[in-house]
Amino acid sequence: MHNTMVLRASVRLTKPKTSSRKPYPPPIHQQSSVDLAKLKSDADELVILSQSIHSSIGDVEKGMLPKDLAEKLKQLEKLSKRLRNELTP
Repeated sequence: MHNTMVLRASVRLTKPKTSSRKPYPPPIHQQSSVDLAKLKSDADELVILSQSIHSSIGDVEKGMLPKDLAEKLKQLEKLSKRLRNELTP
């Protein structure tokens, strides 16, 4: 006859522990060289520039291409890249 060994495993299912602390976003690691006033100024300039571009698109819809539209778009890109580089690690 065969000797049979039976193994019994005990599995205990538990609910994951929930923390009573509320989650919060990680702190922004700002470099000491970040000039917050310059960032604010650049962001304000982006708003003004984007509004100007928005109104220029109305002229494009009428078949007219404003001379300064390409320059405004380049400036918008430059400002947004500068802000992104300053604010992201």
